[in-house]
Amino acid sequence: MSIAVISDVHGVAPALEAVLSQPEVATAEVIVCCGDVAAGPQPTQVLDRLAALGDRVRYVSGNADREMADWHPGTTAAYPDEVTPWAASVISAEHRAWMASWPHDLTLTVDGLGEVYFCHATPRRDDEVIVVDSRPDLWTQIQRQLPATVSTMVIGNTHMPFARLAGNRMIVNPGSVGMPYGPPGAYWALLGPGIQLRRTPLDADTVCAQVATSPFPGATRFAEEYLRGAYSDFDALAVFGPRDGR
Repeated sequence: MSIAVISDVHGVAPALEAVLSQPEVATAEVIVCCGDVAAGPQPTQVLDRLAALGDRVRYVSGNADREMADWHPGTTAAYPDEVTPWAASVISAEHRAWMASWPHDLTLTVDGLGEVYFCHATPRRDDEVIVVDSRPDLWTQIQRQLPATVSTMVIGNTHMPFARLAGNRMIVNPGSVGMPYGPPGAYWALLGPGIQLRRTPLDADTVCAQVATSPFPGATRFAEEYLRGAYSDFDALAVFGPRDGR
């Protein structure tokens, strides 16, 4: 089995489309979405595009997916940003029910890798932060519940691609499709028989113009901030590093 992994699409339809058009993704037996799929300026387009691919796409729920699924008219719940409740309000109740059905994690057998475990943040929580340079004892703690047969763990959440060995297990973060840290592009990964971190280049002007057509009031600002390579891997570590308890 070959698997294409995408994560943190965050409702950016042209970035998703660019990744889906890659030959290795188009021919992959399975596409795994590692959470935070629709919390962005084009949530309906992203959800409908993925739904059209049917059972070939497998999902795990991210914190933003959970927040969107829990949204309801008149809610007084607090959200960490303005785009998540907006996105939840414009998708259908059927979309929200579908998102609520996504599991916290899943395990698949991949050629050359064996058992691969997928979740959004960590096996413990969908919003826990761990980054490439987190301390060894934290890596040990978050993996305690995993069976010894799992060779590889794939996560998302922090939008920064990496592949490293931690506690004798390979850890992979494919990066973000729609809100990346690093040079402009849509980031993803290919699993089987090895591990490949991939980046699909994007024409920033074209993608930003497409995202700006969204009715989300902050669509233009969102596109300019996240789709032109404004943030580096060092920015990711500066933002997320203090949140791992170091």
